[in-house]
Amino acid sequence: MSLPLPSQDACEHSAKLIVEIGRELTHEGGWISFARFMELALYAPGLGYYAAGARKFGSAGDFVTAPEMTGFFGRSLARQVGQIMAASAPVVLEVGAGSGRLAADLLLELEALGALPAQYLILDLSADLRERQQETLAKAAPHLLERVQWLDQLPDDFSGVVLANELLDAMPAHLVAWCENGIFERGVALDSEGRFTWNERPASGALLVAAEEIGHQCKLPSGFKSEISLSNRAWAAEWGHRLKCGALLLLDYGFPRREFYHPQRASGTLMCHYRHHSHPDPFYLPGLQDVTVHVDFTSIIAAAHAAGLELLGYTSQGQFLLNCGILDLLGAETSGTPEYIRASGAVNKLIMPHEMGELFKVIAIGRDLDENLLGFANGDQSRRL
Repeated sequence: MSLPLPSQDACEHSAKLIVEIGRELTHEGGWISFARFMELALYAPGLGYYAAGARKFGSAGDFVTAPEMTGFFGRSLARQVGQIMAASAPVVLEVGAGSGRLAADLLLELEALGALPAQYLILDLSADLRERQQETLAKAAPHLLERVQWLDQLPDDFSGVVLANELLDAMPAHLVAWCENGIFERGVALDSEGRFTWNERPASGALLVAAEEIGHQCKLPSGFKSEISLSNRAWAAEWGHRLKCGALLLLDYGFPRREFYHPQRASGTLMCHYRHHSHPDPFYLPGLQDVTVHVDFTSIIAAAHAAGLELLGYTSQGQFLLNCGILDLLGAETSGTPEYIRASGAVNKLIMPHEMGELFKVIAIGRDLDENLLGFANGDQSRRL
């Protein structure tokens, strides 16, 4: 594996997090779940990937998200957000707002549509990202900044639109191995030289129940290894207690359950991102790289439905953006200019099946909404869940 070399400061930062994780391993008797390792690697205060100050998004970071590619993503999404607000309440809550680019694009387009929210709430645990979001919004939409408010926790009651782009994939996940002699959880330990290594223990509790259900439904063979995220299930279910009227609009990469736990993915979907390189080693430079797993969308809607919410739509990102008029927006621009050519290339990447159009999905889950959502008007794939 050949990856860009980090700076000395970055290496020292990662070394501090390694020591912190090592302390927890010692405290827990030499073993922690991978979910806990992932949580520390991404969110340990001051040290985790999303809790520290390194740049994550865009060409200077480790990966590029859809809002960073082109403003047409946010402009298209604004049409769906506006429809949901009109049917519920004029409030948007974006959870995990990244650089703030999506918030800026949404607000500006909603303003152009005459559908500005009374409040645009952002929940982000990273102080560094909050600062960057404030900078982005102050530069792109200073006259709308007064509508934006940052939260420290989910509101007790909420009506409106909850928006999360590439949030679920960064929630901690357990690693599971289905074997002839039982179901095992793959955890993290230290080897004789003090390095992180894999160590398996029999699965138990809620994880075992979930793994048994998946193994039975998908007829998993012995030796199959994959992920189960109990945390994103719990997050979806939590909105059953908090959402009064409106919808969650979740965009991420993943599959319905039977495609997630498919023989082609018999080693799972765990992936790491460092300086625009993707690789499968989560123990490489903890704190300096993103660690992700794909989303099992069947588990998301099952948890939400059990909490009293209903499925409003599920489709590919490409189909969703087409339904929201992304090509109409692009077509309104002057063709042939360098800006148009760049935008056209980015839009194609967002909607084409062999790019981001099919791997990325959009799911809407809500309560007390009677309207058919425009983003799912054609090509709804809810039956696949």
